Amino acid sequence: MVFIMYKQYFSRFIEENKEILHFAAHSHHYWLDVTREALLDYWDKSAKLTDEKWEFILNIVIPEAQKNISEFLDIDYYEQIAFAPNTHEFVFRLFTCFDWFKKLNILTTDSEFHSFTRQTARLEEEGKVIVNRVETYPFESFSDRFSKELEKTQYDIVFLSNVFYNSAFFVKDLEEIIEKIPDETMIVIDGYHSFMAIPQSFRKYQSRIFFLGGGYKYAMSGEGVCFLFTPKNNSYRPAHTGWFATFGALTEKQTGQVDYSDDAFKFWGSTFDPSGLFRFNSVCRFLKSINLDIETIHSYVIQLQNLFLDELKNINSEIFNLTNLLTPISDGKRGHFITFRLPEAAFFHKKLREQNVITDYRGDRLRFGFGIYHNQDDISKLIKILKKII
Repeated sequence: MVFIMYKQYFSRFIEENKEILHFAAHSHHYWLDVTREALLDYWDKSAKLTDEKWEFILNIVIPEAQKNISEFLDIDYYEQIAFAPNTHEFVFRLFTCFDWFKKLNILTTDSEFHSFTRQTARLEEEGKVIVNRVETYPFESFSDRFSKELEKTQYDIVFLSNVFYNSAFFVKDLEEIIEKIPDETMIVIDGYHSFMAIPQSFRKYQSRIFFLGGGYKYAMSGEGVCFLFTPKNNSYRPAHTGWFATFGALTEKQTGQVDYSDDAFKFWGSTFDPSGLFRFNSVCRFLKSINLDIETIHSYVIQLQNLFLDELKNINSEIFNLTNLLTPISDGKRGHFITFRLPEAAFFHKKLREQNVITDYRGDRLRFGFGIYHNQDDISKLIKILKKII
């Protein structure tokens, strides 16, 4: 098994964390070195262009980012991609596409990201939504159980991840689920844990789904560059709206009704920090320059995970073993982290931190995240530390 040295491309982060084994790539992924240059480029462009900066961003930077994302998702309509500082902004904006005087009926899971979970719970308190949360575990029966819930009532929104944040479980039957959802129901796929991690194509459903993602994790670009792919020619008019949403109609005479752009701009908010777009584009250009695609990245990370799991078998741990492993590993279709279900998850997270190993945990789930800035030496060091703390 040969591991190429991708570490060199993350030298800034690695230099600042020489004594750290960072196995939280699923949470706070190291940034590529080129992102620092991109930040400086943004500053320089701002100084040079001043009042013309936004013209450059709107005509050059944003389309480049949109095209990059469309390639990763294998979709045609790059102009159907909107940007925001975070995905929570998009979630609430999507909620406001519906009649606010009627309860919104939502089908989702018990394993969605925190802002969505919190927001829906708060709206439940207000009597604004009815939420049906399907348990993801046991994974073997998830798709069938989720599909059966679709048959019971008419939902306004179906919201689910294709890789779940608390297990790395990948929904292999997503297409079958989408096929069963009525045309009038909004479909939102949270792809944050799959975007630029797992090869995927949404070409078949690009006229049907909304897709959420961002740069903070596997796009290696940092915060502030989240996106929403929107179906072409959709008729939604989100009530939570900012002035960007009227691009294309700004120079036209305003009618009595609030105007919206015909493309993804209808889901934009207002003025934001565009530096994340510069970072993201720099990452995409760099990956192309070294011929590193998502298939190769995914294969590399899965090999690292398999090496880790093989080494675990050799230490015969009563804690870190396949029995306590929550992440399905029967094939390579899984997220880029490994999750153990442990009553003592917080304890072992603390013990690992004392040994300069960075992981994270959610409840009883301890997560180890792998990235292309790891190699077999990092796995060996991690195994030695695990043997030490158990």
